[in-house]
Amino acid sequence: MFSGPPADPATPTMPSGGAPSAVPPVVEMSREASGPTPGRRSWTAPLLLGAAGVLALLVALFGPGLMARGTGELRIPGAGLTTVLRTVLFAALALHLGELLAPQLIRPVRGRPRTAVRSWAAYAALAGAAAAAGQIVRLAAVSDLGITETYGTREGGLLLLIANGLVLAALCAASKRPALALAPLAVVIGAEALRAHPEAYSPEFGAALTVVHLTAASLWTGGLLYVLRTMWLWRGSPVAARALLGRYARLAVWLYVALAATGTASTLRRLPLDVVFTSAYGRTLLVKLALMAVVSVLAVAARRRMLRDADPSAAHRLARREQVVLGLVVVVSAVLTVVPDPHWISLRP
Repeated sequence: MFSGPPADPATPTMPSGGAPSAVPPVVEMSREASGPTPGRRSWTAPLLLGAAGVLALLVALFGPGLMARGTGELRIPGAGLTTVLRTVLFAALALHLGELLAPQLIRPVRGRPRTAVRSWAAYAALAGAAAAAGQIVRLAAVSDLGITETYGTREGGLLLLIANGLVLAALCAASKRPALALAPLAVVIGAEALRAHPEAYSPEFGAALTVVHLTAASLWTGGLLYVLRTMWLWRGSPVAARALLGRYARLAVWLYVALAATGTASTLRRLPLDVVFTSAYGRTLLVKLALMAVVSVLAVAARRRMLRDADPSAAHRLARREQVVLGLVVVVSAVLTVVPDPHWISLRP
């Protein structure tokens, strides 16, 4: 089916005598300059990922309270737990949509290896469904309602739709036609957009912006993760790995434009200027913008290294850092959906 990977310049060749030839000096230099030894990387990467995971958990648990301190806004019951559950939900969407997108980027790559990364889509969808179910239980406890009565509320009904949609998406992911998951995932995104906009002022417009914003963010974050996993699997074929990162980079530009446009419109619509620094929403948004600035710098640096170097390892390292910061952006975005709507504390008439 495939033509097979192209010849790797780092692979020793067999001369006519049968003995392997020496590795060219240029290759030796690239290996020495590529970074720390494999033994050192073996414990450094898990340590950094573990530290990032702990930081993300702390931000999710204590972020809403810290952002609301001194603002005079009403305390949101169980805000930390809700943020954790919403982070899991957003991560599940990103993982699943990324896995549906990435094969479209991989397929046109010439000379790609036959290997493919293992799918996480079904597990991610089930985790997202569990997170949505957890939000229903929390809503029932806070509202002092039974589970059945909670389903009858607007938020409870939408969360139930989200949970069922993700279960169906998991079944599709485990089937022979995983692309069928697009339909239930579209329902999930639509239900989440409606759930996030219960306000009386133009909720339909806000929901439409959220649909585009959440879709673009999920494709960017999940697509990058899948591409990085694939590049690591293809590390013996740098030509194919570099081509894959280049295809993703071109798509990411348009995703970034969609995120910037919808994010700006949502901010102008929902955040009055007089409460940017005095509301939890405004403070959280400033943190998110700062993280997005870091992501932008890392993304541009990775693209420049990719264009300049034939070896994609340096661009891969920068893209990994971009992925870590994007993970923190997902957490902060979850905080943003939990803190109170600042529209009601504005001094504007």
